Amino acid sequence: MEQLNTDVLVVGGGTGGTAAALQSARRGAHTILVSEFSWLGGMLTSAGVAAPDGNELVAFQTGLWGAFLRELRQKQPTGLDWGWVSFFNYDPRIGAQIWSDWVKSPKNLHWISGYAPLEVLRKGDRITGVRFKDFTINAQVTIDATELGDILAQAEIPYRWGWEWQQQWLEPSAPIKPNQFTDNCPVQDPTWVVLLQDFGTEAPAIKPTPEADFSKFQGAWDGYDPQQFLNYGRLPGGLIMINWPHKGNDYGVGLNRLMASAPQKQAFWRESLQHSLNFAAFIQQHLGRRYGLAENIFPHTLSAWKTDLGLTPQQLGAFAIHPYYRESRRLCGVQTITENHILPISEGRVAPLPIDHNGQCEAIAIGNYPNDHHYSAGLLPVKLKLLRWGGRWTGTPFTIPYSTLIPETTEGLIVAEKNISVSHIANGATRLQPVVLGIGQAAGMAAALSVQQRISPRMLSVRSLQQALLTDPIAPAAIIPLFNLTGDRPDWQKWQQYYLDHPQAYPITGEIPQPSPNPPQFISPSLSEFSGQFHRHPDQEYTLTLSQPHSLLGQVWSLVTLHPHINQQLQTIPTATPITVCGRHNSAGRWLLVEVIKELC
Repeated sequence: MEQLNTDVLVVGGGTGGTAAALQSARRGAHTILVSEFSWLGGMLTSAGVAAPDGNELVAFQTGLWGAFLRELRQKQPTGLDWGWVSFFNYDPRIGAQIWSDWVKSPKNLHWISGYAPLEVLRKGDRITGVRFKDFTINAQVTIDATELGDILAQAEIPYRWGWEWQQQWLEPSAPIKPNQFTDNCPVQDPTWVVLLQDFGTEAPAIKPTPEADFSKFQGAWDGYDPQQFLNYGRLPGGLIMINWPHKGNDYGVGLNRLMASAPQKQAFWRESLQHSLNFAAFIQQHLGRRYGLAENIFPHTLSAWKTDLGLTPQQLGAFAIHPYYRESRRLCGVQTITENHILPISEGRVAPLPIDHNGQCEAIAIGNYPNDHHYSAGLLPVKLKLLRWGGRWTGTPFTIPYSTLIPETTEGLIVAEKNISVSHIANGATRLQPVVLGIGQAAGMAAALSVQQRISPRMLSVRSLQQALLTDPIAPAAIIPLFNLTGDRPDWQKWQQYYLDHPQAYPITGEIPQPSPNPPQFISPSLSEFSGQFHRHPDQEYTLTLSQPHSLLGQVWSLVTLHPHINQQLQTIPTATPITVCGRHNSAGRWLLVEVIKELC
């Protein structure tokens, strides 16, 4: 068996693992990334969720997440405004190519695909490497970025799977005790994402499985008209992402099998994919034959269970390479994020910063998504963490402490996926793609710094990690969430540093005292011009009754923005004022995404 040696080993090529490997190598550490699948990016690509959620505001588009969005805009010239579930909808093949190109660039980063970990090597309380089928890799620091926290299980590192009761951390949304719901739904449902294609004419028939029960899907798009349902995850090129929670293709039968033997896990995968196949057949039956399975999107290794599905290789390419997991094994770390850490401060618009016993801020990544839980057995009511901003709802910003990436006692290991130390309830907000990208970037930076300083990741100065992330020459990442501090401001780093030095001064409004300046009004050729009468409604809702372009004459569209200076302007324009804006129209969401307020007429 071949023996390989490296500074940093990243196991898992998902969202967090790809970010970790890239950042580790860019910081100078010799890094090996071992992925199970041929595509990198996980949730963002190989799991098919090409419409990511959270960190959508311009101020939060920093680090590798911001770099990914900028690259998407370059690589997908038709724009990202296709569906209404996200502001960023793209062909997953483009996303996969971006991550592949980036990972192949550093000479000190070696990517090996097609392997899953088999055994974790250790000396005493230190992880020293991982054995795979054809080779063993010895590393100074190992990063567990597997989809389900496999390294934690193989190394017998304490982890959590399932619910915690209210008495443990006093989480307001946690159940008081076990019940039938928690027994049936130990973790959040995964989804095997499938892409449909709008063929315009008659598409090939989608054949359901013999045991298909279409009654499971009855009422799936109640409350939406059919086009609204399809537009949820619309992508360019006539593609439609099907990742639908309510009576859709979330699958939660026998979830504990994901922690069991390989045959049991494979049985779950098969059932999950068949469930999505049947939902796709149901959609075609009810919404028309113009919608069929997209062909040759995702590459698949034809294992025995996949060849028995009755799909052609081209049709199998409509299904993501693996399930979209919303929850995994969760590390028992030095510190654990609970619901109280992600909820807003009393009368505030942000969650509290994580401050250690020395008064130092421990944050290393940011998120803002609402606490979103998926269970096919029903809804879990959770305490809301929402606010109105820029003409729409967004989530309360929160941060990830470094100590949630570090095991309680084991050395030489960092986690970098949904397997951080977080409660089941809080996982509903920390699991999203931009957050995990930030976690991965921080984990990779921490691993490289630890190697360079010849210390355990546990001993790394959090402030040195924060400084390295803020000053990274390629993808500097925000540590403190501030609504009106965008990365292009010359004082961006100054304010980030100020609140790291003075975390007690962090404003409950989430805004620095100096308002966002109006940047020069450069109007990109990709933007369109819209004129009409502006109307301001309660609760930060804005509409424009259009006079131009003529094709939209008399139509009323919502105005939304992701820019802080536009958010400020919209709050001050008198209602019934004629205005002209430049931006992008999103027919799926029926909104105008405002980039420039050109003139008040």
